[in-house]
Amino acid sequence: MDFGKMYKEKLVTTDDAVKIVKSGDNVQYNSYNGVPPSLDMALARRRDELRGVIINTSITLFPLYTITSDPSGEHFLYDNWHASAHDRKIARDSGNYYYVPALYYELPITLQRYRPMDIAMMQVSPMDDKGNFNFGPNVAHARDIIEAVDTVVLEVNENFPVVCGEKTTVNISEITYVVEGENPDLFTIPLVPPQPTDELIAQLVMEEIEDGACLQLGIGGLPNAVGELIAHSDLKDLGVHTEMLADGHVKMYETGRITGRHKVINQGAMTYAFAMGSKFLYEFIHQNPACTSHPVLYVNSPHIIAQNPKVIAINNAIEVDLFSQINSESSGPRQISGTGGQVDFMLGSYMSEGGKGIICMSSTYTDKNGHLISRIRPTLSEGTIVTVPRTIAHYIITEYGTINLKGKSTWQRAELLISIAHPDFRDDLVKEAKRLGIWRKTNKVND
Repeated sequence: MDFGKMYKEKLVTTDDAVKIVKSGDNVQYNSYNGVPPSLDMALARRRDELRGVIINTSITLFPLYTITSDPSGEHFLYDNWHASAHDRKIARDSGNYYYVPALYYELPITLQRYRPMDIAMMQVSPMDDKGNFNFGPNVAHARDIIEAVDTVVLEVNENFPVVCGEKTTVNISEITYVVEGENPDLFTIPLVPPQPTDELIAQLVMEEIEDGACLQLGIGGLPNAVGELIAHSDLKDLGVHTEMLADGHVKMYETGRITGRHKVINQGAMTYAFAMGSKFLYEFIHQNPACTSHPVLYVNSPHIIAQNPKVIAINNAIEVDLFSQINSESSGPRQISGTGGQVDFMLGSYMSEGGKGIICMSSTYTDKNGHLISRIRPTLSEGTIVTVPRTIAHYIITEYGTINLKGKSTWQRAELLISIAHPDFRDDLVKEAKRLGIWRKTNKVND
């Protein structure tokens, strides 16, 4: 098969490629660095010709040209699986933002069964000599998008790393058109420096990690702090099975903390669904067999996660109420991020032999008026989304301590949560717990 000839036959300009979109179509972009900027810009130029085109993606790393060109949503509607900072701004400024609730490991099945799509567009690496384009750091659900549609348009970016793993490519024979974009550098995530509170919490997290543990870390200053502490610790033979691979994982690997020796699946390799971070991270994963990327249906499925022993899943939250319902994605009814894989890894880590699902958060935050607000609340406010139900909640850590909620009754959970709240709020929380009928003061707090 002459892949070069096939490439030339399918190569078109971005403006010609987007002519296949018609009013009412559902256009699915890949996520993260897989969102195709040149195609999105070309489609935005067709705004006035189109009505009711749905653009669907998640965690955009730049403001989508289609959506920002049409705040009214008359031409382009925005459906999103997980909000980024850019998406939150769109939601705030125009309201043309609609969240699609999903557990991440279920997303591939949802795409196939319940989310009819017309066209897929995504950014990929240049074609290799076998006619394959690599998804780069965006493998997660890319292959599932390809298999759920009949029309596929690829935007080639010569700066894309080529990653190792499974189902990391799409072949020229499977696509409709290919365009050559402007080859932008991959978007990077600024390294968020840990706050003093993050460092205190990270120290407590370290007490829950032992030699041979298999780690999943989320994003932000706190996971960075944990990664930094691990990198300079004497922990041995750690493994990685994580939704997102970040710079912290690379640092732990380069200091010899990570060997993957005790992993049951993908032994010796850092397993991940997608990677986001610095240019150094993208260079590190390029053709590196120490990092293997796999579809999210594999990486995030709880029964797959659980096959590795001592899985430690470390994630952030916004707030928790005294019934131990955890909100990690909204401010009242306003979507901040998404459910993502947090529930997936909370379930999988608990099913893992010796595993722990850890939710970390500072005990307070300061609002825009300078008021100190407790993240441990009597009840979640109206419209707030429950990300992790109380039935799944396991460990919660603030700068004031670590608690384990499994097997605890409502009054025990309330008492434990108040014990790790900021001292200034504890008396009021006790009063509220009494009012809610979940308070029974004891002489001993069990952890």
